[in-house]
Amino acid sequence: MEFHQDLSKNWIMKQSWRNLLFAHWPIPVNLIRPLIPKPLQLDTYECYAWIGIIVFFIDGIYLRGIPRLPLFAKFPEINVRTYVHYNGKPGVYFLSLDAPHWATYTIARKWYRLPYYHSLIQFWKDHSGFNFNSVRSDRKSPFLAGFNGNFMASSRVFFAGEGTIDQWLTERYCLYSVNKKGNLFCGDIDHIPWPLQTAEADIYKNTLVTPFGFEPPKTQPLLHFSQGVDSVFANIKRVGKYTI
Repeated sequence: MEFHQDLSKNWIMKQSWRNLLFAHWPIPVNLIRPLIPKPLQLDTYECYAWIGIIVFFIDGIYLRGIPRLPLFAKFPEINVRTYVHYNGKPGVYFLSLDAPHWATYTIARKWYRLPYYHSLIQFWKDHSGFNFNSVRSDRKSPFLAGFNGNFMASSRVFFAGEGTIDQWLTERYCLYSVNKKGNLFCGDIDHIPWPLQTAEADIYKNTLVTPFGFEPPKTQPLLHFSQGVDSVFANIKRVGKYTI
Protein backbone atom coordinates (compact mmCIF):
# COMPACT_ATOMS: atom_id res chain seq x y z
CA MET A 1 0.00 0.00 0.00
CA GLU A 2 1.42 3.37 -1.04
CA PHE A 3 2.12 6.45 1.05
CA HIS A 4 -0.13 9.48 0.65
CA GLN A 5 2.62 11.79 -0.63
CA ASP A 6 6.26 11.47 -1.59
CA LEU A 7 8.58 12.60 1.19
CA SER A 8 11.31 10.15 0.20
CA LYS A 9 13.84 12.93 -0.53
CA ASN A 10 13.18 15.37 2.29
CA TRP A 11 12.07 13.44 5.34
CA ILE A 12 14.14 14.02 8.47
CA MET A 13 12.53 11.71 11.01
CA LYS A 14 10.61 8.45 11.22
CA GLN A 15 8.19 7.44 13.95
CA SER A 16 6.42 4.15 14.64
CA TRP A 17 2.94 4.60 16.13
CA ARG A 18 1.21 1.60 17.73
CA ASN A 19 -2.13 0.69 19.34
CA LEU A 20 -3.92 3.98 18.78
CA LEU A 21 -7.31 4.92 20.16
CA PHE A 22 -8.97 7.81 18.30
CA ALA A 23 -11.78 9.34 20.38
CA HIS A 24 -13.68 12.19 18.69
CA TRP A 25 -16.52 14.49 19.71
CA PRO A 26 -18.44 17.06 17.62
CA ILE A 27 -18.12 20.54 19.12
CA PRO A 28 -19.92 23.81 18.22
CA VAL A 29 -17.70 25.98 16.06
CA ASN A 30 -17.96 28.99 18.38
CA LEU A 31 -16.23 27.05 21.19
CA ILE A 32 -13.23 26.07 19.08
CA ARG A 33 -12.68 29.10 16.85
CA PRO A 34 -11.11 31.29 19.62
CA LEU A 35 -8.48 28.59 20.21
CA ILE A 36 -7.26 28.60 16.60
CA PRO A 37 -4.67 31.09 15.26
CA LYS A 38 -6.16 33.69 12.93
CA PRO A 39 -4.62 32.51 9.62
CA LEU A 40 -5.98 28.98 10.01
CA GLN A 41 -9.50 28.16 8.93
CA LEU A 42 -11.38 25.78 11.17
CA ASP A 43 -12.31 22.62 9.32
CA THR A 44 -15.82 21.26 9.91
CA TYR A 45 -17.78 18.12 9.11
CA GLU A 46 -21.56 18.48 8.89
CA CYS A 47 -21.32 21.98 10.42
CA TYR A 48 -19.40 20.86 13.52
CA ALA A 49 -15.79 21.24 14.55
CA TRP A 50 -14.33 18.10 16.09
CA ILE A 51 -12.10 17.54 19.11
CA GLY A 52 -9.96 14.42 19.03
CA ILE A 53 -8.12 12.79 21.92
CA ILE A 54 -5.62 10.25 20.65
CA VAL A 55 -3.93 7.72 22.96
CA PHE A 56 -1.08 5.69 21.51
CA PHE A 57 2.38 4.22 21.96
CA ILE A 58 5.45 5.53 20.18
CA ASP A 59 7.52 2.44 19.40
CA GLY A 60 10.50 4.31 18.01
CA ILE A 61 11.76 7.70 16.77
CA TYR A 62 14.55 7.58 14.21
CA LEU A 63 16.52 10.37 12.57
CA ARG A 64 17.57 10.22 8.94
CA GLY A 65 21.08 8.83 8.64
CA ILE A 66 20.76 6.61 11.72
CA PRO A 67 17.60 4.62 10.92
CA ARG A 68 18.44 1.61 13.11
CA LEU A 69 19.12 3.50 16.32
CA PRO A 70 16.03 4.91 18.08
CA LEU A 71 16.53 8.46 19.28
CA PHE A 72 14.47 7.98 22.45
CA ALA A 73 13.08 5.19 24.57
CA LYS A 74 9.62 3.89 23.75
CA PHE A 75 6.79 5.76 25.47
CA PRO A 76 3.03 6.48 25.41
CA GLU A 77 1.57 9.81 24.30
CA ILE A 78 -1.84 11.49 24.43
CA ASN A 79 -2.76 14.46 22.26
CA VAL A 80 -5.76 16.75 21.98
CA ARG A 81 -6.36 18.11 18.51
CA THR A 82 -8.79 19.72 16.13
CA TYR A 83 -8.84 20.10 12.36
CA VAL A 84 -7.96 23.07 10.21
CA HIS A 85 -6.83 24.08 6.76
CA TYR A 86 -4.60 26.80 5.38
CA ASN A 87 -4.74 27.90 1.73
CA GLY A 88 -6.84 24.83 1.04
CA LYS A 89 -4.43 22.36 2.66
CA PRO A 90 -6.09 20.34 5.46
CA GLY A 91 -4.19 19.42 8.60
CA VAL A 92 -4.12 18.97 12.34
CA TYR A 93 -3.83 21.68 14.98
CA PHE A 94 -2.77 20.40 18.40
CA LEU A 95 -4.23 22.02 21.49
CA SER A 96 -2.04 19.95 23.81
CA LEU A 97 0.23 16.91 23.81
CA ASP A 98 1.20 14.88 26.87
CA ALA A 99 4.24 12.62 27.11
CA PRO A 100 6.42 11.23 29.91
CA HIS A 101 9.78 11.51 28.13
CA TRP A 102 11.47 14.83 28.92
CA ALA A 103 13.77 14.88 25.89
CA THR A 104 10.91 14.26 23.48
CA TYR A 105 8.61 16.98 24.71
CA THR A 106 11.48 19.47 25.19
CA ILE A 107 12.77 19.02 21.64
CA ALA A 108 9.29 18.88 20.09
CA ARG A 109 8.26 22.10 21.85
CA LYS A 110 11.26 23.96 20.40
CA TRP A 111 11.61 22.23 17.02
CA TYR A 112 8.00 21.79 15.95
CA ARG A 113 6.54 24.55 18.19
CA LEU A 114 4.08 22.08 19.71
CA PRO A 115 2.39 22.53 23.11
CA TYR A 116 3.86 19.47 24.86
CA TYR A 117 3.51 18.86 28.59
CA HIS A 118 5.19 16.40 30.89
CA SER A 119 2.73 13.81 32.17
CA LEU A 120 2.84 10.55 34.06
CA ILE A 121 1.23 8.11 31.63
CA GLN A 122 0.54 4.41 32.05
CA PHE A 123 -0.60 2.48 28.99
CA TRP A 124 -0.85 -1.30 29.12
CA LYS A 125 -2.69 -4.27 27.70
CA ASP A 126 -4.34 -7.07 29.65
CA HIS A 127 -6.84 -9.87 28.94
CA SER A 128 -9.73 -7.39 28.59
CA GLY A 129 -8.05 -4.85 26.27
CA PHE A 130 -6.02 -1.69 26.67
CA ASN A 131 -5.85 0.54 29.74
CA PHE A 132 -4.59 4.10 30.11
CA ASN A 133 -4.08 6.53 32.95
CA SER A 134 -2.53 9.98 32.54
CA VAL A 135 -1.89 12.76 35.05
CA ARG A 136 -0.22 15.96 33.87
CA SER A 137 2.68 16.96 36.13
CA ASP A 138 4.18 19.85 34.17
CA ARG A 139 4.63 23.05 36.18
CA LYS A 140 4.13 25.05 32.96
CA SER A 141 0.58 23.81 32.70
CA PRO A 142 -2.10 25.95 34.36
CA PHE A 143 -4.18 22.84 34.99
CA LEU A 144 -3.19 19.31 36.03
CA ALA A 145 -5.29 17.61 33.38
CA GLY A 146 -5.91 13.88 33.35
CA PHE A 147 -7.36 11.13 31.20
CA ASN A 148 -8.06 7.53 32.16
CA GLY A 149 -10.09 4.57 31.05
CA ASN A 150 -9.90 1.43 28.96
CA PHE A 151 -10.86 0.22 25.51
CA MET A 152 -11.07 -2.82 23.30
CA ALA A 153 -11.14 -3.18 19.52
CA SER A 154 -13.17 -5.33 17.16
CA SER A 155 -11.40 -7.88 14.99
CA ARG A 156 -12.43 -6.51 11.58
CA VAL A 157 -9.92 -4.21 9.88
CA PHE A 158 -11.10 -1.68 7.30
CA PHE A 159 -9.81 1.36 5.43
CA ALA A 160 -11.82 4.57 5.49
CA GLY A 161 -13.94 5.19 2.41
CA GLU A 162 -13.67 8.35 0.35
CA GLY A 163 -15.65 11.22 1.86
CA THR A 164 -16.56 9.38 5.08
CA ILE A 165 -16.24 10.79 8.58
CA ASP A 166 -13.69 8.01 9.26
CA GLN A 167 -11.44 9.36 6.53
CA TRP A 168 -12.00 13.01 7.45
CA LEU A 169 -10.96 12.46 11.07
CA THR A 170 -7.95 10.22 10.55
CA GLU A 171 -6.33 10.86 7.17
CA ARG A 172 -4.46 14.08 7.89
CA TYR A 173 -0.98 14.58 6.48
CA CYS A 174 0.35 17.78 7.98
CA LEU A 175 0.44 19.62 11.26
CA TYR A 176 0.21 23.35 11.87
CA SER A 177 1.77 25.23 14.77
CA VAL A 178 2.60 28.78 15.82
CA ASN A 179 5.15 30.54 18.01
CA LYS A 180 4.90 33.54 20.30
CA LYS A 181 6.07 35.89 17.52
CA GLY A 182 3.04 35.14 15.35
CA ASN A 183 4.79 32.85 12.88
CA LEU A 184 2.73 30.05 11.38
CA PHE A 185 4.48 26.74 10.62
CA CYS A 186 3.57 23.63 8.67
CA GLY A 187 5.12 20.18 8.90
CA ASP A 188 4.29 17.48 6.34
CA ILE A 189 3.80 13.89 7.52
CA ASP A 190 3.35 10.74 5.47
CA HIS A 191 2.29 7.14 6.03
CA ILE A 192 0.08 4.51 4.47
CA PRO A 193 -3.69 4.89 5.02
CA TRP A 194 -4.77 3.95 8.52
CA PRO A 195 -5.86 0.31 8.98
CA LEU A 196 -8.85 0.93 11.26
CA GLN A 197 -11.04 -1.10 13.58
CA THR A 198 -14.14 -0.06 15.49
CA ALA A 199 -13.69 0.19 19.25
CA GLU A 200 -15.52 0.40 22.55
CA ALA A 201 -14.23 2.44 25.48
CA ASP A 202 -15.01 3.38 29.05
CA ILE A 203 -13.58 6.82 29.85
CA TYR A 204 -13.65 7.45 33.60
CA LYS A 205 -11.84 10.77 33.69
CA ASN A 206 -11.35 13.40 31.00
CA THR A 207 -10.15 16.85 32.00
CA LEU A 208 -7.84 17.37 29.03
CA VAL A 209 -10.15 19.94 27.41
CA THR A 210 -11.04 21.76 30.64
CA PRO A 211 -8.15 24.27 30.27
CA PHE A 212 -9.71 25.46 27.00
CA GLY A 213 -12.85 26.80 28.63
CA PHE A 214 -15.46 24.13 28.05
CA GLU A 215 -16.44 20.89 29.70
CA PRO A 216 -15.74 17.50 28.10
CA PRO A 217 -18.66 16.39 25.93
CA LYS A 218 -21.11 14.11 27.73
CA THR A 219 -21.96 12.18 24.59
CA GLN A 220 -20.29 8.91 23.65
CA PRO A 221 -17.32 9.68 21.37
CA LEU A 222 -16.86 8.28 17.89
CA LEU A 223 -14.14 5.68 18.39
CA HIS A 224 -11.55 4.09 16.11
CA PHE A 225 -8.62 1.81 16.86
CA SER A 226 -5.53 1.14 14.76
CA GLN A 227 -2.69 -1.28 15.33
CA GLY A 228 -0.53 1.46 13.88
CA VAL A 229 1.62 2.73 11.02
CA ASP A 230 5.18 3.86 10.42
CA SER A 231 5.38 7.54 9.52
CA VAL A 232 7.93 9.97 8.11
CA PHE A 233 8.20 13.68 8.93
CA ALA A 234 9.52 16.53 6.80
CA ASN A 235 11.22 19.45 8.50
CA ILE A 236 8.88 22.14 9.71
CA LYS A 237 8.70 25.30 7.59
CA ARG A 238 7.28 28.76 8.10
CA VAL A 239 4.28 29.44 5.87
CA GLY A 240 2.93 32.72 7.20
CA LYS A 241 2.94 35.45 9.81
CA TYR A 242 0.08 37.20 11.59
CA THR A 243 -0.60 39.76 14.27
CA ILE A 244 -1.35 38.18 17.62
